Amino acid sequence: MSFDTPLYLCGPLREPKQMLADQEYSGHSSIHDDSMAEKLGFRAGPIEGPTHFSQFTPLLVEIWGQQWFEKGCFSSHFQNMVVEGEQVRAFVERPAPGQTRVRCWAEKADGTPVLEASASIGAAPGESLLYERMAKLRAPEKLVILSDLHVGMKGAVDEKVRMDPDQNMGKLYPFSLNQKLAGITENSSWYSDGSRTPWGRAVIPTEMVSVLAEYTSKDAEFPVKQPVIGLFADQEIRMIDGPLLVGEDYLIRREVVALSESKRTESYWVLSRIYDASGEVLKAEMLLNHATLKHSYANYEAEAAAL
Repeated sequence: MSFDTPLYLCGPLREPKQMLADQEYSGHSSIHDDSMAEKLGFRAGPIEGPTHFSQFTPLLVEIWGQQWFEKGCFSSHFQNMVVEGEQVRAFVERPAPGQTRVRCWAEKADGTPVLEASASIGAAPGESLLYERMAKLRAPEKLVILSDLHVGMKGAVDEKVRMDPDQNMGKLYPFSLNQKLAGITENSSWYSDGSRTPWGRAVIPTEMVSVLAEYTSKDAEFPVKQPVIGLFADQEIRMIDGPLLVGEDYLIRREVVALSESKRTESYWVLSRIYDASGEVLKAEMLLNHATLKHSYANYEAEAAAL
């Protein structure tokens, strides 16, 4: 007997932790600070979107095993913010034999959507939810905060990065990997004990790849007008020759690949390519939609009117 009924994997309800209350963003508090979030019209400081990626890892490893760490791609559009104390559950479509891409989503305990995503293994660049979303973007009519950016703009320098277990990851991420592992929703010995992994080194969790990739982002010197508050609206983490390893040196090159606008935001989409220390072997990529809030920029109305 056979059925056409779609089946899904789901994980348990989890309460992700807020670790960015002390984040400093371009010299001021970020949206993850409760008081700043309230000023901007949000209930409280939200938990950072990629925090939720960890809940998907056990489900995707169940489907694809070790390959997930080596060439998996998680491509996510964030839908609703989560604050500490709220519970979240991850869902993944169960693939048919040979299927290399599945639909994923996360919900709060009451069913409120948190994110929608695609997960794929070994797919070519561009074959993901975010690249499909990016292809549908309309050119912005006029940009104020991002008026000095253009598609194709490259970061100012090649950025050298690494993540050691007890290394504080800077003003954007004022914590270490070990501190994150103390509160991560889904922990694994692979994240801390290299002798337990197939690569002989501890693996950087998917949500911490975002931290590694943003650690030196200011060095790109993209000319975004300040002060302004931003948030992550879309994010994709793609392993090409993975995984990324704890205590390993990497080099990052960045490029603005799209600009977009909504009623409330101006967005710049940055592709960060993560290479080995030599800069010759591409290991991973992160696509990130930085959405800047128009009303957080004091001169927005005046400058927009002058255009």
